[in-house]
Amino acid sequence: MQPYIIELDIHKLTKQNIIWTITLSILFLLVNITWQPQHFDFSIASVSLSIVYFTVSYIGLIVLHEACHLIGFVIFGKVPFRSLSYGVDLQKGMAYATTKEHISNASMKKVLLLPFWITGVIPTMIGFYVNSNLLILLGAFLIAGAVGDFAMYKELRKFPRNALVKDDPALPKLYVYVDN
Repeated sequence: MQPYIIELDIHKLTKQNIIWTITLSILFLLVNITWQPQHFDFSIASVSLSIVYFTVSYIGLIVLHEACHLIGFVIFGKVPFRSLSYGVDLQKGMAYATTKEHISNASMKKVLLLPFWITGVIPTMIGFYVNSNLLILLGAFLIAGAVGDFAMYKELRKFPRNALVKDDPALPKLYVYVDN
């Protein structure tokens, strides 16, 4: 059986990610500034510390984003731990999480969206609740960072729930097997 191939254009996704990151960051910060009183400290120490916190937290959330995919593969796809692979491709500038197993389309769609909720929406909501622009920005960056996951999800909606999906281990590509 010949699979349907869903392949993402990295350059197009990068542009979309930048646009969404800027848009969501501005929008979320404007909402928070309008909603809650703010005090800004623009001292060199404060700005430097904020940059360090943001960078470390952002890297940690990217790692958690990919770990959420792995958790999703196990919980929703019922794949064994030994089938999972996780890492960073420095040449492509992207982290990845994958499985060697085929999983149902319905399961793959859940796997794709799990990190969006855990690393994007939850930090943003906590940021609004505790009035933390840092958390709000991290959430905006991670929500926008899920643009590839949403693009895959959108393409998978064209296929039946029971179609089998195989994740490519090296590229942002899915192979979809539909039983005729």
